[in-house]
Amino acid sequence: MLSTILLRQLTDQVRELQTAARHLQTLDLAALNFKPTPASWSALECLEHLNRYSRFYNSELAQALSGKAVNMTPHEVGFSWLGRKSYDTVRPDNGKKHTTIKHMNPAGSQLGPEVVDEFQQHQQRLLELLAAAPGTNLNRKAVRVEFFRLLKLRIGEALQFVVAHQQRHVQQAQRAVAAAAVPRSAPVLVV
Repeated sequence: MLSTILLRQLTDQVRELQTAARHLQTLDLAALNFKPTPASWSALECLEHLNRYSRFYNSELAQALSGKAVNMTPHEVGFSWLGRKSYDTVRPDNGKKHTTIKHMNPAGSQLGPEVVDEFQQHQQRLLELLAAAPGTNLNRKAVRVEFFRLLKLRIGEALQFVVAHQQRHVQQAQRAVAAAAVPRSAPVLVV
């Protein structure tokens, strides 16, 4: 995909994530902390998971995008094997469940509305990074992988990974709050 088109698409997707987060900010704490099942995450746990990743990847992306501007012309953005595998794992339409690494798992955390505020701040920072990206070679390997920092992703594939991962878990958060809105019937004793 051409770099200019990719960056425009990612920018639009991040703005959609911001809109979804603004909706979550209007909900009460009980809805945000509701877990559809005991093993699933609440909306706040979904966003806290994303915040933990954003703390790492926004910093990595900022470093990769800093430095001397190259004034790259629009170029085709490709995937390495690692980039494709990473992206395919987290894309929202991949229904396969995955377990996260321990330090990125927010299950059981005491979370409040500040989690949504932090998520919004990360999205704003990501928009700034996307705005700084057009003059950069998006095929350059420059973004360390969080769980194994000796590996690096290309800048373009890292941006796609981050946004797809966020879309996946924001959709999960939306399902959790939708489940919280479904009236629960009282258990019926059958004798």
